[in-house]
Amino acid sequence: MRKPWIVGVLLAGVLLGACTDPASGPQAAPPVPSVPAATTRQQPSVWPSAQVKSAPGVLYLGDSLAMESQRVLGQELRGTLDATYTSAPYSGTTLCDYLEGTGASSLVPDGDKAAALVRALHPDFVVLQFWGNAWGYTPCMDGITYDADRQTYLKRYAADLRKLIAQIATAGGDQRPTVVWVLQGPDPITPERVRAVNALYETSAGSAGDVVADAGRTVSPAGARYTWTQYLPCTAYERAHPDYCTQPGNGRTALHRDDDYLHFCLAPTTSTPRPCPVRSPGILRIAREITRVIGDRARSRSAG
Repeated sequence: MRKPWIVGVLLAGVLLGACTDPASGPQAAPPVPSVPAATTRQQPSVWPSAQVKSAPGVLYLGDSLAMESQRVLGQELRGTLDATYTSAPYSGTTLCDYLEGTGASSLVPDGDKAAALVRALHPDFVVLQFWGNAWGYTPCMDGITYDADRQTYLKRYAADLRKLIAQIATAGGDQRPTVVWVLQGPDPITPERVRAVNALYETSAGSAGDVVADAGRTVSPAGARYTWTQYLPCTAYERAHPDYCTQPGNGRTALHRDDDYLHFCLAPTTSTPRPCPVRSPGILRIAREITRVIGDRARSRSAG
């Protein structure tokens, strides 16, 4: 296992991409079963569902963590909630990339901005999953990084968060979607940064009537929410599905590869992003928690 001090070097390449592109990755990697073939381009992917009145419409936006998880989340939402689902993640991005009015400094094209997609799709839920790019890769952050100036980084991040929520609300109008903030898992490099970013998400959800999905808890040790680990005990589901319990002899499963402390895809990363092409327990755990939270909110709305 690599030492944590090496991780910063590894992430310089890792943060720019998600899972392996078919042209550059191992050809023998098995696809995730029962889902559409992965796209090799960064563009919205839509999975149709049965047109049921009570079925929620879900829009999924985010960075490389969302890029690698988008296919599995779509499968969970469709299979569990019969949801209509659209995903438009872009690797290496952060909140400001999805703001309208950012121009050429944004890594997200105008048509895929959060507000533009809300106006076009009228989703019931907008799921936002952002690790909180803190490494200077995103032009719209104007070079502000967590390591250089933590307070400035957090103030800027909070300001972008408020702008994004305001743009989503305006775009939704009388049918404002519920925002689902995905809380991030432990960060082995700057653990306090993840606590601070998650706190911003929780504060925003509480003040705006939105919700959080603590997906990060599902990839953290029990009783140690912000302690990073590469392996966790297999869940009952993973034990019943051996492909997701990677070390059945030890009763443990892998969340990360040896060479990637950030992503949960167990296939190698490259500079060409795409959904994760292999079964990955961390991704499934995250997707199931997001689905659970959306299901709970959708049912409470129906009951009300």
